[in-house]
Amino acid sequence: MPEPELSEQDYLRQIELLALDVVDAARGEGRIGNDADPPGETALQRAVNALACRLRHQHFEGDGCVEDDRPLMRLGGAALIGPGTGDASRDNYRTGCARLGVDPRPDGWALWYCWDHNARAHTLVTTALTTTRALLESWARGRDVHPAWPLRSQVRAVARGWVGPVVLSPGHAAERELGGR
Repeated sequence: MPEPELSEQDYLRQIELLALDVVDAARGEGRIGNDADPPGETALQRAVNALACRLRHQHFEGDGCVEDDRPLMRLGGAALIGPGTGDASRDNYRTGCARLGVDPRPDGWALWYCWDHNARAHTLVTTALTTTRALLESWARGRDVHPAWPLRSQVRAVARGWVGPVVLSPGHAAERELGGR
């Protein structure tokens, strides 16, 4: 039975998974290490080591790999806010939405922390929840990835300053010497 034809996103993910398998197998056999150029390294070890260094992240919608027409957006941080459970959480969510200038919605909002062309901090309120979840998961693994610019239809508001909870990107945390990679 022939394999189904993969979408471009599925193809990229499949190649990444295979590459991760190669790197994990090589590490398990002690064939690669953390050194950039260990002495006595073979051409195959150099290639696998380079592959290990270049594997960046799990692909996700909005990761900028497939969205050729949208440049990457450098973020200082991101967060998700939602109604939660309990009266106190719902009240906090409503208050947060009011500060951001948006109405509460059942799914919640994604907050992207960025800067304008004058380096002033802004909070972009967006509906890109799936992208933000994957982004935060990548950051939790220390991978400094950034999403493609959101579509105009995904942006609901832009608030001056960084409003709400913030999970810093690893790159921004490192720039601020806050323990990032």
